Amino acid sequence: MDLDILTTMLLDFVRAHQGWAPLIVGALAFTESVAVVSLLVPSTVLLLGIGALVGASGLEFWPIWLGAAIGAILGDWLSYAIGFRFKHAVFRVWPLSSHQHLSDRGEQFFARWGAWGVFLGRFIGPLRAVVPLTAGVFAMPMLLFQTATIASAWAFLMLAPGAGLSALAK
Repeated sequence: MDLDILTTMLLDFVRAHQGWAPLIVGALAFTESVAVVSLLVPSTVLLLGIGALVGASGLEFWPIWLGAAIGAILGDWLSYAIGFRFKHAVFRVWPLSSHQHLSDRGEQFFARWGAWGVFLGRFIGPLRAVVPLTAGVFAMPMLLFQTATIASAWAFLMLAPGAGLSALAK
């Protein structure tokens, strides 16, 4: 099935079943935040599209944002936990083993910036899920990691542009 067809189907579903929007957005943010899975699921495009629906359809922004934030935090936590548990072995497993440059970039980014790297890494697409995994590999203190993750609230940036532009166009 074509990616455009899947995107259209999901956006049509959200439009028709608006009550499911926070859960769907939470699931998309979760997949966008989990190492490896984020490489396979086009969540960014879908989140931007749902952001546009928020403004165009009159959906409530804050419940959808909360769903996205919770999904992203849980995805980050899972990536961190995997890195913490399996350490450097995670970089030898497909698909990370075939994308060594992403692992190297995440590792360099984290080594240079520490907790700020987790915060900033949330805004850089390819690093978004690798940085929490790397933070786990290097055993960054969990409280510091979660503080940086929660403070980044990247989901707002995925939803707000479409919601704001659609609201302005009305």
